[in-house]
Amino acid sequence: MEEFGKVLDVNLVAPFALTKHLLADICASKGQIVFVNSSVVNHPAAGTIQYAASKHALKGMADGLRQELNAFGVRVISVYPGRTATPLQASLCEAEGKEYRANELLQPEDVAAIVVRAVQLPRTAEVTDIMIRPAVRS
Repeated sequence: MEEFGKVLDVNLVAPFALTKHLLADICASKGQIVFVNSSVVNHPAAGTIQYAASKHALKGMADGLRQELNAFGVRVISVYPGRTATPLQASLCEAEGKEYRANELLQPEDVAAIVVRAVQLPRTAEVTDIMIRPAVRS
């Protein structure tokens, strides 16, 4: 239970607290909120229960905020990247007994580029959810 609490703190409570702290300024400027979630929301695997639950909760929070903040001109975007070449993925591959092949994974720049494109859209459009995964499926 202690570990689950830590996972929830990082993946749900911290984004909630940060958003709540900045919300008045975001609404005043008709800003945008981007939550970087995880593809585990659509593809949970054995051994990911705590992580998957926390990311499902983040999705629920983002979806609810989107409904509440739309009238204030605030866009809320959720990004669901698949495996991305990061130190976390390197450690996951090691734990899974798999070779870490960064060149076959999403690159952090790929995720950043799609987020930039989404927030630059004219205000006549709203992207709500972005699923992005590595082109090479292993």
